[in-house]
Amino acid sequence: MRILKGILKESKEYYQKIEHEILKRLKSLPKGSIKRRTIKGHIYYYVQFRKGTKIIQIYLGKVKPMELERKIVEREKLKRELKETRQSLKLLNKVKNA
Repeated sequence: MRILKGILKESKEYYQKIEHEILKRLKSLPKGSIKRRTIKGHIYYYVQFRKGTKIIQIYLGKVKPMELERKIVEREKLKRELKETRQSLKLLNKVKNA
């Protein structure tokens, strides 16, 4: 039984470390999504995100910002990983308390 408790403790510590690292990485990545608008036949790019209840749009230019798009995709991937990590932590807490 002691071995099992040790494994559960190590697993919980591992997932807490992963959660901390993901949160740290998320802070450095931009929020929102890139929106493309066509105005009078010309294409313009904006980054759009929420600030409270308001939707904010910031003009990016006429050229699609590939680097920003890559970072936003990475952020979405990290958010999915964070969700899975938190589900694992929740499950470990249930097992520990049982």
